[in-house]
Amino acid sequence: MNKLPLILIVSLLIFSSCSKKTTGIKWNFLDKNKLDVQQVDFDYFSGKARIDFKNGDTDLKAKANIRIRKDSVIWISFSAVGIQGARCLINQDSITIMNMMKKEYSVFNYDSLSKQFNFEINYATIQAIALGNLVVPRSKNDEVEKKEDFYLLKQKQGHIDVDNYVNSKTMKVERIQMTEKGSKNTAEMKYSDFQMLEKHAFPYSGLVSILYSTKKGTLNTVIELEYSKAEIEDKELKFPFSIPNKYERK
Repeated sequence: MNKLPLILIVSLLIFSSCSKKTTGIKWNFLDKNKLDVQQVDFDYFSGKARIDFKNGDTDLKAKANIRIRKDSVIWISFSAVGIQGARCLINQDSITIMNMMKKEYSVFNYDSLSKQFNFEINYATIQAIALGNLVVPRSKNDEVEKKEDFYLLKQKQGHIDVDNYVNSKTMKVERIQMTEKGSKNTAEMKYSDFQMLEKHAFPYSGLVSILYSTKKGTLNTVIELEYSKAEIEDKELKFPFSIPNKYERK
């Protein structure tokens, strides 16, 4: 399987974010540890969304059903024109993608993915992105700058610089800029159309732009997403995922 479905799935996960809304805080700016970035806590999450994936001459549109069980599993089912096309299961060990149209599947481990994208990828990282939580845990090396209407939280993980733009009133991350040192590879995520989801502010619209170098030159991938439904569930969800014996592993 080529990289296109994987990029699509990882990019989709970036948008599945929700965070607790607050009325803002006042603090001694010299104490950066008091920047109270709001992060969601939950047991189960589910959502329905429409996505538009553009990469060069490729323009794909699909619907997606998403389910998450905290610290355990992320399940995604893709369909187009009423036909179920693919299913993805992300757990603590690996990512499995099943292509129902071609009757094949692929399994990716986190070590190989981390080397491929030059950034540490694991379940905790994907879940943090999926919920709009900080991708990089807070540390004493973080830098904080106060702007007019937001805080800029600057972090580092290896050779990746991560800039988090935090709304000064809601304490919600509204934009993330990731830059790889020594290359022109960047990824920018923007969240908008925030609506209340129980006690949480949830972005029903999002856009991600990924600029990365390949042997064919620099490519730009753009993904737009719009949610039609999002819920924090109080009941246990099911995550059906069974690969038929006749499916071929790629």
